[in-house]
Amino acid sequence: MQPRTSTHADLWRKVQVGQPLPFHIRAADRTLLLATGQVIASESQLQALRDRGAFTDDGAAPRAQVAAASPDQLPALWSRCMDGVAAALQASEQTHFRAALDDAAEPVLALIERDPDLAIFQVLRQDPDQNVRYGVTHSVHAAITTHLVARRLGWAAGRTLTAFKSALTMNVAMIELQGRLATQISPLTPLQRTTIREHPTRGVEMLQAAGITDPEWLAAVAQHHEVPDGSGYPLRLREVGEIASLVRRADIYTAKLASRSTRSALAANRAGREIFMQDPSDAMNNAIVKEFGIYPPGCCVRLASGELGIVVKRGSSANAPIVASLVDARGRTLAEPVRRDAASPGHRVVETFLEGDLHVRIAPEKLVLLACG
Repeated sequence: MQPRTSTHADLWRKVQVGQPLPFHIRAADRTLLLATGQVIASESQLQALRDRGAFTDDGAAPRAQVAAASPDQLPALWSRCMDGVAAALQASEQTHFRAALDDAAEPVLALIERDPDLAIFQVLRQDPDQNVRYGVTHSVHAAITTHLVARRLGWAAGRTLTAFKSALTMNVAMIELQGRLATQISPLTPLQRTTIREHPTRGVEMLQAAGITDPEWLAAVAQHHEVPDGSGYPLRLREVGEIASLVRRADIYTAKLASRSTRSALAANRAGREIFMQDPSDAMNNAIVKEFGIYPPGCCVRLASGELGIVVKRGSSANAPIVASLVDARGRTLAEPVRRDAASPGHRVVETFLEGDLHVRIAPEKLVLLACG
């Protein structure tokens, strides 16, 4: 698509000085000049953008594709999005990194908004190839979590977008190392320890080199391992930004849900309990637990009927999700998954277990259709 096709007078009329932008504004070479949610300060700045040939980019192409997709097509779109994010993060030291990141992020955001339950499912599911590119999948999972929780907290759209991109890029300086560490059994080497400790600072440098100047975005990446008690790193700060605090919590929570070569994933209800118990009065911790619920989509459960299945949709209450039953009470794999509502006493959830113990593989397309009812 040629950039100029997005330059419409009706879109420019939606741009108001002093108000958050409803879409991106790009240069003729597609370099991002201003992101959704940023503010144009004056009429002269607005006119200067138009004079230099900037164009409005409302993300219509990826959003239209997501909006037009049938439910069973959404898993394939998620898979393509993961490939796009991987390519963008691996281009972090290229001149086109910022444009690549924006192009990769847009369809992910559209998919989250189209079906939040399926977005949570992405965070919970255990992909057999996950460890190979753990750095990418973990960044996306943390970004999904950050976005959903920021919205639950009532953050403005622009700030929610900044938080999403902060989480997506928090580990940009150690993406490849994370993939290696996911399968590494031996202790960390001195060089690996140094890379881990310095990755927040190095990440900021990489983002700045790519032309990113948003102070909240940069601060969040710099501080996402800092803790208000001063025990964090690399600077042992005691004053930590709000976005950084949310990104840190999303980072920790999603890491608990993922397996590594040296440890198994935690069941979702246990991961949520651990996050909550860190500080039961903390608004962000509470928002994570409320957003994901006790049995989030992607969680494997045993029902009172004896059936085994996967949660495909949050239900009428935190402990009553919609479940795709895959194994009957006698341990026989069902020919087709059966939709169960855990609000029914006979199908209430009695326990959770890890996906590796299910020993049944089902096409995600079938699960999505079951979630739709």
